[in-house]
Amino acid sequence: MVREFPERGARSIELQNAPSQKRLRELLGKVGDRITQIADVRDRIDGLLEAMLSVSSELDLETTLESIVAAGIRLVDAEYGALGVLGSGYDLSAFLAQGISEEVRTEIGDLPTGRGVLGLLIDDPRVLRLDDLSEHPAAVGFPPNHPQMTTFLGAPIRVRDEIFGNLFLTEKKNGALFTEDNELVIQALAAAAGIAIENARLYEQAQTQLAWIEANRDIIAELLTGADNQEVLEAIARKVLTLADADLVCIAEPHDHEMPPELVEELVVTVAEGIDADVFRGRTVPTRGSTSGDAFRRRRPVLRDQLEYDISGHSSAWHGPVMVAPLRTVESTRGVLIAVRSKGRDAFAEDLLSLSADFADQAALALQLASAANQTQQMRVLEDRERIARDLHDHVIQRIFAEGLTLQATLQRTQSPEIRARLTRSINNLQDIVQDVRSTIFDLQAEESETTRLRQRVQETIDQQVDDLPIQTHVRMAGPLSIVEPRLADQVIAVVREALSNAVRYAHATTLTVAISVADDLAVEVTDDGVGLDEDVTPSGLTNMRLRAEELGGTFALTTPGAGHGLSVRWTVPL
Repeated sequence: MVREFPERGARSIELQNAPSQKRLRELLGKVGDRITQIADVRDRIDGLLEAMLSVSSELDLETTLESIVAAGIRLVDAEYGALGVLGSGYDLSAFLAQGISEEVRTEIGDLPTGRGVLGLLIDDPRVLRLDDLSEHPAAVGFPPNHPQMTTFLGAPIRVRDEIFGNLFLTEKKNGALFTEDNELVIQALAAAAGIAIENARLYEQAQTQLAWIEANRDIIAELLTGADNQEVLEAIARKVLTLADADLVCIAEPHDHEMPPELVEELVVTVAEGIDADVFRGRTVPTRGSTSGDAFRRRRPVLRDQLEYDISGHSSAWHGPVMVAPLRTVESTRGVLIAVRSKGRDAFAEDLLSLSADFADQAALALQLASAANQTQQMRVLEDRERIARDLHDHVIQRIFAEGLTLQATLQRTQSPEIRARLTRSINNLQDIVQDVRSTIFDLQAEESETTRLRQRVQETIDQQVDDLPIQTHVRMAGPLSIVEPRLADQVIAVVREALSNAVRYAHATTLTVAISVADDLAVEVTDDGVGLDEDVTPSGLTNMRLRAEELGGTFALTTPGAGHGLSVRWTVPL
């Protein structure tokens, strides 16, 4: 009996400890499950934080949106994901989808319209979780070729107080259902996405503003380097064509920039870049009853769905949204900047109108400052020319005239024929010099314009024809040669060249005189002391000079100034 007692006691203890071990195993199992849950939560939190950091690190808006969709699919273990960007009403302006191949996407066709279940998130922007999408009362079904989707999880994306769009996730993997934890995850992701989208928007706006600032800098740089105003206006139009993403950009200006804006009746398109640019150049726009005229008269930028007045002169079917910004300065309005997009394209945004209006104002101010600087420079040049003209008149001519009087007095005191001939030649040369100086003075005092400097061209022609030949030439010019327009100046040069060619080749002359005078008529006279009109002279040259005169309503004559020798060619046209 003594040997049996311990065995019965051990078995009794084992029986007593059995429930405790079972309970301990249950507790250990629960602890293990809890540890696993904690690890899963930690992994989800880590994944959510990683997704938030990834989304927030992007500054490009499209890249940011794609990152949001990818993060949502990964965090809630979904098959498909999409992000719809709200447009006007229930329409979606953009729809980024992932999980669907390009082939299937092409087969599906048009983007969703924002109706059905998607419209619920527009009317009631809260998290929406569905176990079976097709059983919801608002479900409208899927278009042909669309993948079958059952479970659904959607959340609105807010940018400050604005609903930017909605994030959609469908078909949780392995046939599972979306959970409350998934709701919290997508809600947190949507909040982070709103901040990231706002940052991307701000970055995009900053980049856009920088592009406009750089464009304005380029325009000012061109003006400072002395570029022509027309070239600068064309550069402005090209800049706006790119920056505003327009299809056509025009600049319309009044005929007279000095006229008060309220008195301007029409504008003329002086610059056009883009589609139909050649059609628009030179067209006029009334200031009444036109979009451009409204902006010009009110000195305010305007947005319209289309041009109120068809500038092209024919019904342009492609004209769509339009943006017009006046080229304003403090004192006046130089013109208007017109940007047009094709029909069907998005309208110009208000912030883009503001940027283009600021750009137009700064460009107009730069043009005004450049014009003022150019006028100041011209005034300085004119003042210098006026001073030089006074010095030539008061000093140089008087000294030459005094030397001429001295030579004339000397001429009276000598009887040597050789000396008298030499003095006479010197006196005549001084008279020619005085005449040249006086003509130079007149040209200096005349206002600079686009008219050709006829004096230099005549002298160059004489040098080319006479060259190194032993022929003495005299040039006499009288009157305001600077008023001779370029086309008429070309005719004068042709006549002088032909007359000199005949005298040099056939007349055997020792002296040539070229006289050009400007009064009521423009007269060109070339006289030589040669053998007269030679039979070998080409008649076509004389005929051409006669025809040139007759076409301009003038006359042409040949005379013999000496006794049987010499020839004078006189060509005159009325001014």
